Amino acid sequence: MLIRVAALVALLASLIGCTPDSGAVPPSGRNPSMAVAPGDVPAARWHAVLIAGDNNSPSFDNGIDALRDKLSARGVRDIRLLTSDPARNPTAEVASASNVSSALRNAGGAEACLAFITSHGTEAGVVLRQANGVVRPSALDNALDAGCGALPTVVVVSACHSGVFLTSAMRQPNRVVLTAAAADRVSFGCGAGDRFTYYDQCLLQQFDGATTWGQLAQATRSCVQNLEKSMGIRTPSLPQIFVGSAVANLRLPGR
Repeated sequence: MLIRVAALVALLASLIGCTPDSGAVPPSGRNPSMAVAPGDVPAARWHAVLIAGDNNSPSFDNGIDALRDKLSARGVRDIRLLTSDPARNPTAEVASASNVSSALRNAGGAEACLAFITSHGTEAGVVLRQANGVVRPSALDNALDAGCGALPTVVVVSACHSGVFLTSAMRQPNRVVLTAAAADRVSFGCGAGDRFTYYDQCLLQQFDGATTWGQLAQATRSCVQNLEKSMGIRTPSLPQIFVGSAVANLRLPGR
C-alpha cells in the first residue's frame, strides 16, 4: 500500500493539526475523567466520522460505505462520510483538509466518538489524497482532543504502517485504537480489483458477532492473521490494538 506522498500541506497541519492492549497514563495537562459512563452508550449518541483517504482503489470507499450501513442499522444517526472519490461517491463529503477537520472537531452533543480512516499509509501517517498529504498522528490526536475530549473514543486506522498512530499521546484511557498494521509493516488488499482491504473485510465480517470494541479488535486481528496465512503472505501485517483502561467494556453501538 506504500505510495509516494507529497509534502503535508500547511492547511492540513493547522486544521487537523506499538504497544499491545493496555492502559496508559495520559500526557500532562489532559483530563482523564470520563464525560459519560464508559460502557453502554446509546447508538443515537455516537458521532461517527468515516474517511476514505485515497481514490486509486475502490476498497477504501467500499469500506466506509459498508461500515456506514452497519452503523445505521444499529441506530447511529450522526455519521459523516468523507470520500476522496466524489465522482464515485457523490452523496459523501469530499475528504478535504477542512472537511476532515470539521468532522473530527465537531461532535456536537455526542456521548461517544468513532473515527475510521481507510487509505494508503506511510511511516509518517495516513494518506489524504484531497489534501495532497498525510494525516499525522499528532494532527489526529489534536483533532480528537478538540472534538471529543474525554468522551469514549474509538479510532480505527486501516492503512500500511498504521501502527505509527499508537503514540503515547494517542494512548489515552478513554480511547480504543485499532490499526491494520504495525508501524514497520504493510497491510494488504488495496488493489484496483479489491472490494475491501483485508483489514476492513475482517472488521466488517466480525462486526455483527462482537459486543465490545475490544472483542471486535481481537476477532478482527485473528481474522486478518488467518486470511494472510491462507494467502501465503510471509510478512504479516500484525494489526495492533490499544484499549484504554476506562473503556475496556465499551460496547459497539446497538449492542
